[in-house]
Amino acid sequence: MNANASIPSTGPKPLMNPYLAGVLLGLVLLASFLILGVGLGASAGIARVGAWLQSWVMPQHVADSAYFGAWGQDPLRYYLVFMFVGTLLGGLFSAVTGRRIQPQLERGPTASRSRRITLALAGGILAGFASRVASGCTSGQALTGGAMLVTGSLLFLIAMFAGGYAVAWFVRRQWQ
Repeated sequence: MNANASIPSTGPKPLMNPYLAGVLLGLVLLASFLILGVGLGASAGIARVGAWLQSWVMPQHVADSAYFGAWGQDPLRYYLVFMFVGTLLGGLFSAVTGRRIQPQLERGPTASRSRRITLALAGGILAGFASRVASGCTSGQALTGGAMLVTGSLLFLIAMFAGGYAVAWFVRRQWQ
């Protein structure tokens, strides 16, 4: 008998099969349609949390806002807020149980730490703003809209992949 056989592995657990993960995500989307009557998304939940936080500092400004004010006194009472919180907690639980928590800054060898952080923040702000202008983020557009075969969502998917491939050529040296 091997003396090390009883020692548990300290490395990360293997990743889930991507095909199984895709099927499970599809079942979650189906359950969302059947139970709630609507699909999945993330940007509306984040925007409502932002409105709630802003209302602590400038309550009258939020109430008078044509965008935020329409959500009323309690913008957190919305199903996508609960989905957003559940996604964060579920992701944290999965990372802890899968032994995948390792704080780090991923970057290419030619990108400085400050450049990576600056570009990540700028990209996140741009993506967040664009998702609200488009009335949906990638999960709302691609998953929900794609499942419903919405023309705009299918065009979004094509444009997203084409844009990703086009930009990847310009930044390829950052990740070699």
